[in-house]
Amino acid sequence: MRYILVSLAALFLFTACSTKKYFEPEDTKDELNVKQESLPSSIKSMNRVGATLEDGEVVTKFGLSNFQLPEGFNFVNLTADGKVIATNNKDKILIGKEEFPTKNVVIAASLKDNKLALIYSDNSIELIDYATKKTLFKEYLTISLANDTRTTNPYFMGNLVLYPTLNGKVIIVSLLSNESVKNISVDPKGQFNNIIFLDVIEKTQTLITATANKIVSISPNEILSKEYEVRDIILNDENVYIATIDGQIIKLTSSLEEVAKKKYRYSKIHALAFTDALYAIESQGYIIKIDENFVNDEIHDFDFDNEERMLVLENKVYFDSDFITLPK
Repeated sequence: MRYILVSLAALFLFTACSTKKYFEPEDTKDELNVKQESLPSSIKSMNRVGATLEDGEVVTKFGLSNFQLPEGFNFVNLTADGKVIATNNKDKILIGKEEFPTKNVVIAASLKDNKLALIYSDNSIELIDYATKKTLFKEYLTISLANDTRTTNPYFMGNLVLYPTLNGKVIIVSLLSNESVKNISVDPKGQFNNIIFLDVIEKTQTLITATANKIVSISPNEILSKEYEVRDIILNDENVYIATIDGQIIKLTSSLEEVAKKKYRYSKIHALAFTDALYAIESQGYIIKIDENFVNDEIHDFDFDNEERMLVLENKVYFDSDFITLPK
């Protein structure tokens, strides 16, 4: 009897493994004609705007830093004038070369015109006058016990600062009155509902924000939302591009109307980038290139380990201790 049970268990495991599906394109081209270069060390931690390497150096949209963070600190953001903000994940942050004590663990931060916006691991938010170290605004929000690791930083927009919280909301605080003026629920019911993306289309003053399960567009005229299982999301001009868990790559207007889409069966997209075209990095070792009109596409071989950390900044794709530069 025991032999039968063991055999059935082995058969079940074999069947489960054999039915797992992988992205296997029929027609691929050679590797994309780009130069691959090396970093001094591997990526230790990262977010949407930068990464910390194992040796303490930092990678941002400006490239590799010419300095190293103190031991125990990890990159968080850049200030408006280009200084690095880092956290020790305990009781302080570093802004440039100046240490700033905090009463909790900082997971996201932005600094502009001496206004320091912080998000803490307990989902409280704070606005501080950086020159005087005085708290101008603070609010304690519902603690979120399960979070997607893709957190994002506060966003300064005119006389407002937008806080992307860990419980699926965007809290908008006035820099004139130091008060909360709007509370937008993006995805209050999702299991992993922290905000993973927040950016503004400047031309139309439209805020695009997302959790792993929903995208919201907030313009001066309306608030619109759509549900997608989001793997990655980027903006280019007035368009929104998303990759979904079920292998779709979709082009949306700022009003979240679908313009075009393509489905790549069983694909698992790590990241999107837009330079001379839309690029999608797929986990089985491919780069999908789609023209702006979603008419033509090419699938190129791309040799990388899908267990490695991957980050796209501008036209550069960083993975482990290497990076490539996509055509502009």
